[in-house]
Amino acid sequence: MKTFHCQYCGHPLFFENVQCLQCESDVAFLPDRLNVAAIEQVDGEEGLWRPRARGRKPSTGRYRLCHNHTTQNACNFAVPADDPNPLCAACRLTRMLPDLSVPGNPARWYRLEAAKRRLFYTLGKLGLLATAPQGGGADGPIFEFLADVPGQPVMTGHAQGVITINVAEADDAERVRRRVEMHEPYRTLLGHFRHESGHYYWDRLIDEGGRTESFRKVFGDERQNYQEALQAHYARGGTLPDWQDSFVSEYASSHPWEDFAETWAHYLHMVDLLETAASYNTRITIPGQEDLEIEEVVNPLETGSPDFDALVEQWVPVTLLVNSLNRSLGQEDAYPFALSQAALEKLRYVHDVICETRSQSAKKGPDAKGSPKAASDRAAEAATTASAAT
Repeated sequence: MKTFHCQYCGHPLFFENVQCLQCESDVAFLPDRLNVAAIEQVDGEEGLWRPRARGRKPSTGRYRLCHNHTTQNACNFAVPADDPNPLCAACRLTRMLPDLSVPGNPARWYRLEAAKRRLFYTLGKLGLLATAPQGGGADGPIFEFLADVPGQPVMTGHAQGVITINVAEADDAERVRRRVEMHEPYRTLLGHFRHESGHYYWDRLIDEGGRTESFRKVFGDERQNYQEALQAHYARGGTLPDWQDSFVSEYASSHPWEDFAETWAHYLHMVDLLETAASYNTRITIPGQEDLEIEEVVNPLETGSPDFDALVEQWVPVTLLVNSLNRSLGQEDAYPFALSQAALEKLRYVHDVICETRSQSAKKGPDAKGSPKAASDRAAEAATTASAAT
């Protein structure tokens, strides 16, 4: 995620900010502009806000704050004034919420929505969903945030356009327990969202997009029995010799669908981290190779079709830097993976599919959707129940 700036005073702003710490302007994320902005109330127009900028004519743009901000203080997104939906383009994708009367659930819900908004931003920048859908509609996967009940454990996963997240994943201690129990080197809330979105976009871009044959050449035949493959994976304790030779993670070796979802998540890790590094004007080299030319990290989300090899060339030293910084603070590696050439070719496939979709979205205009209309219709239906769900 890049660093933003207050248009009124120039102070840095971050994605979750609701106020500028320097000029004390109210702040909101404007999904239709994919930008965090200082805002001010419009005189004589109750409930309406506009971007605030010093030394410029007042903006003609008009916004309302998301219903989940005004009632729950759980969102910092704005809604264009002509949009009839009280929820922002991200919140309306959530169909089911945990019981907010249960202690701890409001905080868990906030963390879930915060991670989802980061996913929404990246997917929007990649042209994979409409960030300003018309008529109060929605675009993208539907989300259900559910809690375990006696005899009915909630499984995090994806099915038919709906992503279910167990709210327990928003508790750090519980998530670490599960990571250790499942022998995983990495388990984060945002990582869950990215992984499950990979399943959603496999349906949209691979299956419905007519790319199954090219997919099978890279990832294998997904028609093998999924449940049997997962059972075999867990039966061997998640240990497969030499999995690093072909996969981005050990779990990716369980089935081609999981291989794609894990690779998709790693690609989103890549572009988001590089965008962050670019926003800080990071210049990279590798210790011991000072004779090589030092180059500035390029923001892959600001270029139409970034070269994949160039991304990888910058990704490797940036992850080395991030891991080294973490170790300096006594933390574990932020990115505990080493990608083989076979894994990189799978990442290249995801990159090519996304770039092709992104190019098509750009040709259709700013309201173009990265997924078929059927997916948008399902999300729009979910939006009608999201505000009342508990």
